[in-house]
Amino acid sequence: MLLLVNSSASSVTARARVVIGKALSADHDVALAETSRRGHATRLARGAAADGVEVVVVLGGDGTLNEAANGLAGTGCALAPLPGGSTNVFARTLGLPNDPIEATSDLLDALARGSVRPVGLGSVNGRYFLFHVGLGFDAAVVAQVERRPGAKRYLGHPLFIYSAFSTWFRHYDRTRPRFSVAHADGTVVDDVSFALVLNANPYTYLGNRPLDVAPTATLDRGLVAVCVRTMRFDAIVRLAAKALRGGGGLGRLRFVDERSDLASLTVTGHGPFPYQVDGDHLGDTERLVFRHQPDALCLVVPDPSLLPGAGAGASAAACVPSRS
Repeated sequence: MLLLVNSSASSVTARARVVIGKALSADHDVALAETSRRGHATRLARGAAADGVEVVVVLGGDGTLNEAANGLAGTGCALAPLPGGSTNVFARTLGLPNDPIEATSDLLDALARGSVRPVGLGSVNGRYFLFHVGLGFDAAVVAQVERRPGAKRYLGHPLFIYSAFSTWFRHYDRTRPRFSVAHADGTVVDDVSFALVLNANPYTYLGNRPLDVAPTATLDRGLVAVCVRTMRFDAIVRLAAKALRGGGGLGRLRFVDERSDLASLTVTGHGPFPYQVDGDHLGDTERLVFRHQPDALCLVVPDPSLLPGAGAGASAAACVPSRS
């Protein structure tokens, strides 16, 4: 296996890297690589798969995981996440503890059981995503967070909360719809203020509390699109409160359009709008094309009960590492 480390990630320490490396090396042949720039994890993961590596263990944040997934999609090499960032949405979605050393034990148990499954990914303009894409206000908040990388490492969630209020009052045009969303059945929602397209749930975590936006978004089903048609303060507060309570049902709010099990959708801007992919701000755009790709990625799954339908297809055999 390859242990791929982003040493700049919020929770990655020299001690954790050494302890995790020793734990993995007890039963596996492990090589170590460190990322040094944006996009580096994609190239390292792709190269590892081409060289016959069976598992790429990623110690980093959600952005590093996204890059590695883009390098491994369509190969038989499995992705194994370890939480190394400030929020670690995807690792926690899989049931891993938020401490990377504790999570390593669960990961090793999963590998010993052969718990490796093919899961679906979303793609946006050809780039894969693991759990969500945010469009409009959500992406503008992420952009403000990324302007303060030093503070992000140490402040984490308080910085996100501060950035949300700062973006609301100073950095986002809330006076008009920003884009339209066209679905494959021909329906168009043309007055969207901001939106989330999800491949997994929860959308994110606020401390230990998940923001439960769309329980129907799972790695063995199609995409979920949640389109919010107003930026009124009272409406956004109701939306956030409902997500914190859990159970989904955002689509029952009259200002929300929610669709599940989507194979594709297209977003067209009323001018440029910001977007982010798995927590990484990617700038402004005027058109996004989303697709769902079933069985795109081999994934080490610590808790198989979380994905009861994954791996049911014939491609599951391609995700079983050989035993030494």
